[in-house]
Formats: sequence, structure tokens, C-alpha cells
Amino acid sequence: MKTLVAKIERLKLFRPAETVVVAVSGGADSVVLLDILNRIESGNLRLVVVHLNHCLRGAESDADEEFVAGLAAGYGVPSEAERADVAALSRELGVSLEDAGRRARYDFFARIARKYGATSIALAHHRDDQAETVLIRLLRGAGGSGLSAMALSSQGVLKRPLLKVSRAEIAQYLKVRKLTWRSDASNADTAILRNSIRHELIPFLARYNPNITERLAATAEILACDEELLEAQTEHAYARLTRPGGPAGSAPSFDLARLAEEPRGMRLRLYRRALCAARGDLQRIGLSHLEAIDRLVLSPRPNCRVKLPGDCVVRRSYGLLQVTGCAEPATPDLAAVIEGPGVYPLANGQQLRIESVPCPASLDAGSRRVAYFDPAAAPFPWQVRALLPGDRFRPLGMTGSQKVKSLFINEKIPPIERSRIPLLLSSGRIIWVCGLRVGDEARITGDPGLVLSAEILDISP
Repeated sequence: MKTLVAKIERLKLFRPAETVVVAVSGGADSVVLLDILNRIESGNLRLVVVHLNHCLRGAESDADEEFVAGLAAGYGVPSEAERADVAALSRELGVSLEDAGRRARYDFFARIARKYGATSIALAHHRDDQAETVLIRLLRGAGGSGLSAMALSSQGVLKRPLLKVSRAEIAQYLKVRKLTWRSDASNADTAILRNSIRHELIPFLARYNPNITERLAATAEILACDEELLEAQTEHAYARLTRPGGPAGSAPSFDLARLAEEPRGMRLRLYRRALCAARGDLQRIGLSHLEAIDRLVLSPRPNCRVKLPGDCVVRRSYGLLQVTGCAEPATPDLAAVIEGPGVYPLANGQQLRIESVPCPASLDAGSRRVAYFDPAAAPFPWQVRALLPGDRFRPLGMTGSQKVKSLFINEKIPPIERSRIPLLLSSGRIIWVCGLRVGDEARITGDPGLVLSAEILDISP
């Protein structure tokens, strides 16, 4: 079967003398994978065999582990094995046995790769696996990204040399090379979705097209090419439409007006990109969630939000769309007492600096972060706190009072940020909504000589 070995060599998935971790279950596919990689002469690969015992089939699982250890020894390559209680992990994570096993395997493979300094992890997925994966994702609901299924190379380290090789070719290779392998009886259990597709759905579809697995795999490859192009366009649009480090150092925010001008398809892709950045994955995120975000984007309301699976929240606020990975950030306790001049740290990461200075020629400091007060009208101690329901103050130059909440609305301060803005009080009166507006009751009149200067440091209203 030199032809199959040459076919794998032409893929050029590995560099000469590269250290490659080879995932071997003991089944036919992984046995063929190990044999082919061992026979590739041009690469002079350094192989490390890894096997995870899932502890699901008792003595049979243990026998698989022993078989793989002997297989590796026969090739003269090092091997690493580990046991994982996949059933317990499945219950702990609330996922299927298949998903729990996959997570445990990939974590183990990555650890062994780091141990040996390996730059590739070779997996035995083949063309028929690819076809099954396409059907699984189609049945569960997926777009182009999901239907493109598995790639020859992904995440920079995962390699699938057999992805263009059929199950029939693998069977023929085993026969010609006289290789032995282990059979897993659970592969015949059609209560498992993948097995049902393999033994029932694909044979049924083959009545309509005998080459169904080949066609499905080809479709996945075409979609993967399209996805590569679309992903590049998405990344370009993402960089163009986001504002890095939104309010209070949070996740990047979208410019809503420009986002709404994008075609719907691009908007949905941008939401997926942002959700993945905030959550780390897209699990339990479906079309209905993306459409909910789209309604948020197109809503006439200035402030609204939608909560998504995984404690992820998407907020629309005054021209920005922000995606965060948690439901609500903790509200800082801004309560502090200011006894006199000095620098006072606040719980939101800001600082309040109070100084006694000569009265400046102009009370307009040129920055909202600085305010001046008449010492006689603003006696110490001062109080710092966050907004309370019903808070009112008299803005400088006005005769009547105004709700602080109304000021926030007028200044387009997002609701989630309002509790982070300190209020400065003297004798129970709000003399400064820090960084926004000075109160009238502590204004400087006449020539008091020395005045009190207050400055908020590191404020981002």
C-alpha cells in the first residue's frame, strides 16, 4: 500500500524531523494511522503514541490500553497512557459521554504534546467520519462554519492525515499489511447518534447516491474554502466596526450606526465573532440568539439588552453594542469619607485628589475631571458615594434642581456605568457629579483667596 503512504506524504502536514503525538485508540483507523506515519521516510518523524482509557468498558478498555502499549513497543516509539472516568466527567459537566470523552482526550493529548515538545497531534479521522460529522451538524442545525466540519489541519497543531481516505481504503490497507486491531462493541450501538447515522442513515442515503460519503466530504471541503474567505472578510469588518476597550475597560463595542448598515449575513457573523471572544466558545448559541441580537441592533430604544446562554449579555447603549461574558459586573462600593486635602482611592479604581489652592483666574479648568469649590460653602468632611434612587442636585448656573439620573440620560451614560460614577457631597448636598457637572450650592463667589480643588484621576465616564 505504498500508494496510500505517498498520498499522505503529498499532503505535507508535517515538517522534517518533527515530533508528532499520535492518538491511538487501538481501533482500525488509528492502527493504520500509526503504521503510515511510521513508514513515511521523507519526514523522519519522531512519533509519540498516546492512549486515553475512558474506563467505560471494564476489562475491554484495559485490554485496549495494553494492546496500544504493545503496538508502540513493536514500532520502537515511546507511548503514554492515562485513565479518565469519562462517565463521571459526563455527569459533572452535564454533557454526553461522547462530548466528555472528546474533552478528556484533547486535554490529555495537549499535555503530552507539551511534555515532549511536539508541534503536531495526529488524529485518525477519515472521510467517512467527515461525512458523518456533516450529517450530525446538519441534523442539529449548523451554518457554513459547522457544515465545513473537520479540517486537515486545525488550531495550528491538530492534523488529520486520513481525512481524504475512505473506510474501504483503510480496510484494504489493514488486509494488505496484515495488521491487527481492537474492535469496540459500543460502535454498533445505534442509540448513539453517530452510530445510528453510520449504520442506518448513510446506508439509506446511499440508495439515492452510492457515493454519498464522498459527496458529503466534498461539500464540507467546498464550504471550508468558502468559510476561509468569509472569515477573512469578517475579521476585517470586526476590526473596522469595533471600538477597543469600551466603557470601564470592558470588551470591545460595536458602533451601532455602522453595524446596522452591514448586510444581515455579515451582522450575524460579527455577532458570532464577538460572542466567541466574550464567552470563549459558541456552545448553545443558535440562530434564535443571533436574531435576538439583530433585533437589539435595529431597535429604536437607546438602552436595552438580551441575556444569552452561558451568562453572556449583549447590551445596546447610546450608539454602542457591547458583548460581555458575564451577566452583570459587580457594582463597586464607592462609599468614602473625605476629611480634608489628600489623595483618596475609590473602589472603582479611580482616585480623588483634594487640594487647597489659590483661586484661579478662570474657574474653567478645561477638563471635567477638575472642579473648584468655596471652602465656606463646602465644609469638610465630604462624602463620596454612588447614585441612590431619587438623588437630585442643582447644577451650576441653574435655579432649580435636577435628577442626577436625568443628567446621566442627557450625557448618554449607559445604565450599567452609572453606579460607577462617584457623587461628591458636603453637608448632605451633592456638590459634584464627578467628571460630569458641578453643583451650584458650593460655587465660588467673590474672592475667597484659597479654594478647594478636586480632581478625579483615571475616570472614564
